[in-house]
Amino acid sequence: MAVSPVGATIPLGDGAATRSYRPALTLLASLFFMWGFITVINGTLLPHLRSVFDLNYTETTLIESVWFIAYFIASIPSARLIERIGYQKSLVTGLLIMAAGSLGMMLAASIPSYGVTLTMLFVIASGITLLQVAANPYVAVIGPAETSSARLNLVQAFNSLGTVLAPLFGAYLILGRSVGGTAEQGRVLTQAERLADAQSVILPYGLVALVLVILALIIGRFPLPAMGKATARISDGVAKTGSAWSRFVTHPMWAHRNLVWGVPAIFIYLIAEIGVANLFVNFVAQPEIANLTTEQAGRYLTLMWLGMMVGRFAGAIAMRWIKAETLLACFSVGAFIVMLVTVFADGPVAMWSLILVGLFHSIMFPTIFTLGIKGLGRYTEEASGLLIMAIAGGALVAAQGWLADSFGLQMSFLLTAVCELYVLWYALWGSKPLAEGDAA
Repeated sequence: MAVSPVGATIPLGDGAATRSYRPALTLLASLFFMWGFITVINGTLLPHLRSVFDLNYTETTLIESVWFIAYFIASIPSARLIERIGYQKSLVTGLLIMAAGSLGMMLAASIPSYGVTLTMLFVIASGITLLQVAANPYVAVIGPAETSSARLNLVQAFNSLGTVLAPLFGAYLILGRSVGGTAEQGRVLTQAERLADAQSVILPYGLVALVLVILALIIGRFPLPAMGKATARISDGVAKTGSAWSRFVTHPMWAHRNLVWGVPAIFIYLIAEIGVANLFVNFVAQPEIANLTTEQAGRYLTLMWLGMMVGRFAGAIAMRWIKAETLLACFSVGAFIVMLVTVFADGPVAMWSLILVGLFHSIMFPTIFTLGIKGLGRYTEEASGLLIMAIAGGALVAAQGWLADSFGLQMSFLLTAVCELYVLWYALWGSKPLAEGDAA
């Protein structure tokens, strides 16, 4: 038996000897931290690039769309790579891919080039996808099903720690060292100022690349436990005849309603989370909201991610007594209310309501993920791959960019409010398993 982070004892796959997974999960928490950190750097990078390349909101959010398209494209190849080279080597590979993309960002800044920037962000996101495909199901299945949501929320809290620190890092080393980041709203930069601003990302991405390489070396030498059958992709009982597509659409996992509706739940939730994160700085910097520089607004973004971290730690504790789907429903109602306040209020009230949505978003991804794979048994790996692929929903943040250009930035957050309603529906009905084996 081994001890999970929430204190439950769990059986090891393949009759393995007694082993503590605490060191392994601690190391995995560092991965969650790093990909949260790098992802949220985009929150300060986007207003920076908007200034450097003189982009409209649609072009700005297209940058983030490219980031999340990588999840859709890289998820299946990542799963196959994990099967071929193993879990530990895949983690190292993912970190090195991310490091290569970070070095590429230094090249993009030195040119500077919008196209190279998009390409390098795609490379970094592909490395994160590889880590996500492996780490999320690992944490979810390592313990008993009844505590999987609490366990994943706990580890995801370290992801949120990265998101808390990233805006401070980005605000100081990117926005704080650029003319566009410290200038008043509406100032048009000269070509020389844009070139100098573009080069301000060289140092921060160089530091990120160095940390990723060091972490890859540590994980490469760390004695991670082999999970065996607990995380293996097992296809026994699935027909091997017919085309790959026919086998996919007739797969037994589709009998589980919680997975069928969980995939769009992840997809739709990511539209909400990424839309808020990437447009936050531009929103609160507006004269009618808080009238801040983008550097100052980037510091307030930290508070939103801090709320997400606090919510995940609190959620991991609360789920010991409250059902995961019940807590998810309560948080989705809270998120819907604060988004309506954001849309129809102004001044500090609108700013603080948008900050507060971080608290209500906190448990959504890990809780939807664990509800989505609940009862899948030997099909857990296939289901996990689909749920990770659904992170590509963040690519539709470009739709909110179009709404912002067409109807105003503040009104575009009505899209976020609609997303919260789907999460509420999933918590109350869509997450209820239908298959007989799910009832337990």
